[in-house]
Amino acid sequence: MRFMREKKIYCGPDYMEVDIIPRTWEADMVAKRGTRSKKKRESAPKQRNLNEKNAKRYLRQLGNGNFTEGDWFISLSYKDKFQPETMEQAEKEVSNYIRRLKTRYKKLGQELKYILVNEGGTTSVRFNHHLIINSVSEGLTRDDVEALWSKKPKGQPRERIGMVNTRYIQTNENGLEGILTYLAKDPKGRKRWSSSRNLIRPTSRPNDSHYGPRKIEKMVMTPDQGMDYFKNQYPKYEISGLETKYYEETGWHVYLKMWRRVGRINR
Repeated sequence: MRFMREKKIYCGPDYMEVDIIPRTWEADMVAKRGTRSKKKRESAPKQRNLNEKNAKRYLRQLGNGNFTEGDWFISLSYKDKFQPETMEQAEKEVSNYIRRLKTRYKKLGQELKYILVNEGGTTSVRFNHHLIINSVSEGLTRDDVEALWSKKPKGQPRERIGMVNTRYIQTNENGLEGILTYLAKDPKGRKRWSSSRNLIRPTSRPNDSHYGPRKIEKMVMTPDQGMDYFKNQYPKYEISGLETKYYEETGWHVYLKMWRRVGRINR
């Protein structure tokens, strides 16, 4: 017997995704149809390669749940003399940079939050790093953040490790969503991502009683694929994305992305 599961994925205070997917008793022996379960924390994907669909989605959820307009997007590269030979060396170098950032934030009474993507390690792609970090209102400028990408070789003056590009996240098509899409793109070299432990992690709550297969099929076959209906179902949110897919084996799947209307900062 088939039923529809509505799975709300809460990503911070303002962003939510909703999956409406068909399930069967055979495939879901522990499901309790007609009841709502407690919230549970979403599992981070085990694979670290951002080429995986679930890893890309989790990265987007993590970013949208923790960062916003006015935070910083940083890209770091290396001069030839400082170019690492291995990914492990590159990770150590950027870890030292993050440690320096943490120290500056702590002096300002703030806590650093970040998502880090390390890329490169092939003959055609040099090592480089990308960071999304929370900004502070006072006491730390963009120049300060860039100046920390430096080191002091023994017996030599302090020197910039390489190029640094720091910019504020803006409200446009190249804002946070565009940055997260860029970071999750298929890599040309090895790519690894990590994040600070103090980020809000996505949590989910399933509901197996709200929708039925026929109801969903009827909605997605309308000209707007059910958009007006879903707007009424989630009145506290502004829906920014609606995707419907049909699979021969299971039926219709619906995926929604939405932002809370009250107090939302436009991404």
